Amino acid sequence: MAIKLVTTVAELRAEGALLLGLKQGTSQGLVPTMGALHEGHAALARAAVEQNDVVVATIFVNPLQFGDAVDLDRYPRTLDADLALLEEQGVDLVFAPSVEEVYPGGQPLVRVTSGQLGEKWEGASRPGHFDGALTVVAKLLHYGLPAAGLPAAPGGLPAYRAYFGQKDAQQLALVRRMVADLNFPVDIVGVPTVRAADGLALSSRNRFLSDDEREAALVLSRALRLLEQRATAREPLDVESASALVESQPLVALDYFEVVDPETLEPLAENCRETPFRGEALALIAAKVGPVRLIDNVPLSS
Repeated sequence: MAIKLVTTVAELRAEGALLLGLKQGTSQGLVPTMGALHEGHAALARAAVEQNDVVVATIFVNPLQFGDAVDLDRYPRTLDADLALLEEQGVDLVFAPSVEEVYPGGQPLVRVTSGQLGEKWEGASRPGHFDGALTVVAKLLHYGLPAAGLPAAPGGLPAYRAYFGQKDAQQLALVRRMVADLNFPVDIVGVPTVRAADGLALSSRNRFLSDDEREAALVLSRALRLLEQRATAREPLDVESASALVESQPLVALDYFEVVDPETLEPLAENCRETPFRGEALALIAAKVGPVRLIDNVPLSS
């Protein structure tokens, strides 16, 4: 069945219900995106297709997530290529609404707040970003809710799942917290980061890097791998030496490099220096490479 594009909430709900009926489906997956899709998004779509009878992807460049109008205007819009990529993965339906469809009264007066969890790391560097992200994700999760009366999947599994990339680790943690705190009827599925052959995490922003900048950006994943190797070996993480590796690259300006609790995102300072690493953690890094801000992370376990 060819992929179908819809642009209104009414069409989305009608077509989703029709597809579930045609397929006699018991589960629906949602893949929220801002477009400019790459292999990382394809991995999200493939995971959703493998685990659900019907899969909906959304493409919406959310103005609430951009503090700078220039960044919003510069964000790539590649709808035809995006549709082709999603169709190749087996996605059934794409919802690509206008700003007016999502925010019919203009910018919303009431928004979801990310609280303390959204004020650190990326939130500190991009004030208001996560409030905007959670507000639109909340709306998209409501839009994509399967038709009323959908039977439970075999084995008691949730009938509704939404897919987010581990590369945006703070966003994933916030979405999970929002869904738990506000009792959304959806299971949030995190999909591992997809990397290029040289280790660079795939991102829509990578296209703005020059050849020299892209080469310099590899120091981010090298520093993360260094911590991963030390954690696996139960050695002290020595984040300072890994940070020094990043700071030795002249085209890279380090913003933060921290080891945190995966759920609270609070620093785990006791595991970063002299003591051998034990347990589970998340290493977060952000830097500007030339004019481009990049983020990356890696789960740590011993």
